[in-house]
Amino acid sequence: MNKSLSRPGEIRALAGARAIPPLLLVLYHYCEGHHYRNFKPFDLIVGHGYLWVEFFFVLSGFILTYVYGARALEFWRGRTYRDFLAARLSRLYPLHLAMLFYILAIMLILNAMARASGGVSIYEEAYHPVVTWQTFIGNLFLVQAWNIFPSLSWNGASWFVSVEFLLCLLFPIYAILARGGWLGAIGLIAAGVAGLTFLSFTGKHGLDITFHNGIFRGMSAFAVGVGLCVLYGKTKTLGDALPEWAISLAQGVVLLWLAWGMFDNGWSHTPRDIYTVLPMLALVYVLAFDRGFAARFMQTRALTKLGEWSYAIYMGQTAWLQLIRFFERAYPPDDTLILGVRFGDLIWWPEPFLLLLVCVGWGALLCTFIEIPANLALRRFFTRRSVAA
Repeated sequence: MNKSLSRPGEIRALAGARAIPPLLLVLYHYCEGHHYRNFKPFDLIVGHGYLWVEFFFVLSGFILTYVYGARALEFWRGRTYRDFLAARLSRLYPLHLAMLFYILAIMLILNAMARASGGVSIYEEAYHPVVTWQTFIGNLFLVQAWNIFPSLSWNGASWFVSVEFLLCLLFPIYAILARGGWLGAIGLIAAGVAGLTFLSFTGKHGLDITFHNGIFRGMSAFAVGVGLCVLYGKTKTLGDALPEWAISLAQGVVLLWLAWGMFDNGWSHTPRDIYTVLPMLALVYVLAFDRGFAARFMQTRALTKLGEWSYAIYMGQTAWLQLIRFFERAYPPDDTLILGVRFGDLIWWPEPFLLLLVCVGWGALLCTFIEIPANLALRRFFTRRSVAA
């Protein structure tokens, strides 16, 4: 691997901030399939959970520009672009592939059990997960979200990885645009916000856009992240000179703005989604200075560890969201009394949070035993290939 691609210092607050989106996304995906909890503060926060994908895309654009932006011209000559793609695929692909085959195994086992018992598998019910051989091939090549298929498929959450792969292919163009200084930063941010606004007002479900036009959603948010990183570079000296209370004030304003976007703009999946997304974009910028009360909170050990597991939590959730439909068949009827309480009432609140704990634990295992070892092994492999070449 090209030694010139060594990473600059980590922005710890952004590393910790990665912990929040997958937790909310797990709860969002659960509630979409199992109803919300009829508690407005919880429902509005979780109901906007899918919008945290924007935060992921913006964060990705910011971090990639932070790491590689100074070497933008190198992508157009030599082996830099190839080494960059190798590094990104080493990070993204192993866990995606593992979960794809894991869900394939679950499907085969549950289908066999259904045939043996004369029942119906969850993969054969109405509204079943789409698990065709065509979409399997698309998932293998990470193109399943490139406006090719009419639905999510297999590990539905991996649509994000498909779009992220496309963004990696396009990154040299973004990196060149980022060299435009102040004008480049403003142009990228304005273009990205305009793209998200257009999608929010023209989509049938606001910004809940995945297999169809998810690439444009990702490209727009990623552009904002690239522009914010350039803006951060231009203002870092000024930001470092400000007292910490001023940075905390800016973070407080953005968090209040985010709360307004969630609580004062009604239910999700509407054109008003853009009003929740805008403060999410700004949150990346104000956390990047690694100071202030919100940044200090994101730097806590628990959040940084969850941030380390975040990709695995996100990618691993689909298997459990599918399996819970199978496990629920063994539940007693809702009117069954347990210690004098209806089972339906007893399980109403614990179930989503138990699922969340399972997904966190599962993500920790996936990260420890698949994501990190496979990433290191592939990077060593590509490094040897690069040296040999």
